[in-house]
Amino acid sequence: MLEIHHAESAAGPIAGMIVQLGGQTPLKMAQALKDAGVRIVGTSPESIDLAEERGAFGAVLEEAGQLAPKYGTAYSFEEASKVAGEIGYPVMVRPSYVLGGRGMQIVDSEDGLAEYIGRAHAISPKHPVLIDRFLDDATEIDVDALYDGTELYLGGVMEHIEAAGVHSGDSACSLPPATLGQEIIDAIRVATEAIAEGVGVRGLINIQYALQGTTLYVLEANPRASRTVPFVSKATGTQLAKAAARIMLGETIAELRAGGMLRAETDGAAIWPGLPIALKEAVLPFNRFRTTEGTFVDTVLGPEMKSTGEVMGLDDDFGTSFAKGQIATYGTLPTGGTIFVSAANRDKRNMVFPIKHLADMGFRIMATGGTASVLRRHGVDVVEVRKASEGTGPNGEPTVTDLINSGEVDLIFNTPHGSTQAGGQPRKDGWEIRTAAVLHNVPSVTTSQGLSAAVLGIEALRNGGIGVRSLQDWERTTSDIVAAHLGTAPTGAAPTGTAPTGAARTDTVHTGAAPRHAAPTHAGA
Repeated sequence: MLEIHHAESAAGPIAGMIVQLGGQTPLKMAQALKDAGVRIVGTSPESIDLAEERGAFGAVLEEAGQLAPKYGTAYSFEEASKVAGEIGYPVMVRPSYVLGGRGMQIVDSEDGLAEYIGRAHAISPKHPVLIDRFLDDATEIDVDALYDGTELYLGGVMEHIEAAGVHSGDSACSLPPATLGQEIIDAIRVATEAIAEGVGVRGLINIQYALQGTTLYVLEANPRASRTVPFVSKATGTQLAKAAARIMLGETIAELRAGGMLRAETDGAAIWPGLPIALKEAVLPFNRFRTTEGTFVDTVLGPEMKSTGEVMGLDDDFGTSFAKGQIATYGTLPTGGTIFVSAANRDKRNMVFPIKHLADMGFRIMATGGTASVLRRHGVDVVEVRKASEGTGPNGEPTVTDLINSGEVDLIFNTPHGSTQAGGQPRKDGWEIRTAAVLHNVPSVTTSQGLSAAVLGIEALRNGGIGVRSLQDWERTTSDIVAAHLGTAPTGAAPTGTAPTGAARTDTVHTGAAPRHAAPTHAGA
């Protein structure tokens, strides 16, 4: 970077270097660049450190009156056990200084903690382990915002489909948020402004929240552009990166509003009837992933990121947008046929009504013993099948993996967790089911939230009428709705700063630079 800066200096004066638009690596270089005499524009290296260093950021949150999950740092197993005991299981554990959630895991017991630390993650005075309280069954929320030191502009508030615990890069999300009420969005606005002010942001900030019940927690703040900025920009017709660069160079949000780059009197968090629903979906090409032993990587989603890119589905309602996202990544959801269900005990309550709805649509339901018993109590006609670990029956009854291999299953819902009282192997059984799904291109869902979203997508496909409109057409629709609610005349054209209309782009688009890969199975939603 210093060589590039030196070469550019030969061509004339340099206003400064932007470090907010290149992910985490430039942030780590910011202080060294400043120490070498490079002017960093926008958020200063000192402010970046406030957001990156745990203790400093904790002080910012305390000053802002915001909550964060309890956390601690451990330099030995004994310290880790003590911290986890004080926080309370389950906990999220990870090595310090990781990217993409590498090595992160949800641990629900001291035995699990010992296994985690002993298995593959060295712990020492130089390499501590970070331990956080895991917010079980919480809704995760992503926020991209601009701040100029005086005014906040919320670019977008995105609600994750999967519950907290799935890496934000792997989770599907919707904008506007699918279920958040206005009071929660108002609380997010207050919290985001307080954090941006406390950190000293000038430009972009991404904050991840978790909503557990009615309590809003701050998970982390990144004083930079996140991977969701392209998605938010397309969904709202606003060039957030360009606006951020101009703020870094001294312009204000008020000036950008007046110039038409940002909405005049509102921002990307506004929710009005008629606004299109944008659905971000992760590309997860599990058919291309292998372990060092040559086996398939498990498709269960968790805190460690596995996706290689993202796409966006856009339409008037959530179900249709979700269906478009699936078409763009994994192929269309089935509109009929056979569904196999095997849910962990913690997920059985949440799977009943979606599965019953699918049965009412005419789907044939197959399930393993425990899941079948629960579904029958709710009036669902179920065909009980054998687990892989049980083997072929005495009269030749096939296992579920046999049925998947023979093409008799069209959709799989499988959520592994814990162990069984009868000595079964739910994690091994689940892995064999999901591996068979990858081999035979059968859509696979591994979260109860993803199941509910998939049902809405299937319903939209069965109702028909899924069409294609250009992104520019959707932007004009958004622009007209915003103008109508603000009492200004619609422009009849795409908002200022959006892409030209020369080349048609459809309403299923790729949101980032990562190439799209054909993926046979959807592990999350």
